[in-house]
Amino acid sequence: MTASPNVPVRIAPGAEPADMTALRTLATGAATLLRAAFLDGMAGTATTVAVVATDGPAGRSGLTVSSLTSVSADGERPTLLVCVRADSPTAAAILSNGTFAVNVLGDHDAATADLFAGRTGIAGPERFDAVEWEPGTTGCPRLVDARATFECRLAETSRVGTHLILFGAVEAVVPGSAAGSALVYAERRYRRLAPLSA
Repeated sequence: MTASPNVPVRIAPGAEPADMTALRTLATGAATLLRAAFLDGMAGTATTVAVVATDGPAGRSGLTVSSLTSVSADGERPTLLVCVRADSPTAAAILSNGTFAVNVLGDHDAATADLFAGRTGIAGPERFDAVEWEPGTTGCPRLVDARATFECRLAETSRVGTHLILFGAVEAVVPGSAAGSALVYAERRYRRLAPLSA
């Protein structure tokens, strides 16, 4: 027996038609497949590895990022951006402190990258006890052996999905050691740069 087109179908609270449940299941499966394909595609890119660190009234905190890019070298101050998980302690500290330092790692710094990525079991400010650092001009931790450190004031933020995009107005750039090459992340592992043959 089918419902008359003029008679509304009543659905119990909390229930939904079987075909709607199936559609939701298909949509969830498609989203999962798309996410996996996205991660596989991004694994084929090479990205700079850096430690973003902050210090101030909200405390000292830092994490490893592979999403760092220049926005503009022009204007009143150069600008860069980094992406961090919105629910991370470092994101909360940066929002409160209003400053952060981006420490670009060299190819000898894989252990430091793992440390601030949370892969060693050391958490919170104690991570800084395992590396040599000093306060920068904004008071944020500058890793002594970084290839370069960009000291920034938080200029703007934007939330996208699970992450915050942090735009930093660069107040100082501290060059580091020119030895070796930058640490990069590609194909789900750390790598070092090498020139192509002529």
